[in-house]
Amino acid sequence: MQKKIGMHCFVSGKVQGVWFRASTQDKAKELGLTGWACNLPDGRVEVIACGESDKINELHEWLKQGPRLAKVMDVTREELEWQEHERFEVK
Repeated sequence: MQKKIGMHCFVSGKVQGVWFRASTQDKAKELGLTGWACNLPDGRVEVIACGESDKINELHEWLKQGPRLAKVMDVTREELEWQEHERFEVK
């Protein structure tokens, strides 16, 4: 069984107004992850995701591209302890 971990990311670039949070939610649900994504006042998107380590890594790779209209410039990643979330939400 895969180890469950958490990931905290900040995604910068053209990531607001391009369906980034909703697309992240769709991808996270597809991967069976929980957590949330929210827009920040400085134009970045913040993402917390929890689940199996291989699925977390897959989401991290996806965040580097994002949805079709996004232009991701940078993704910072920090490992977190696994947290309990009911689902993946858009905040």
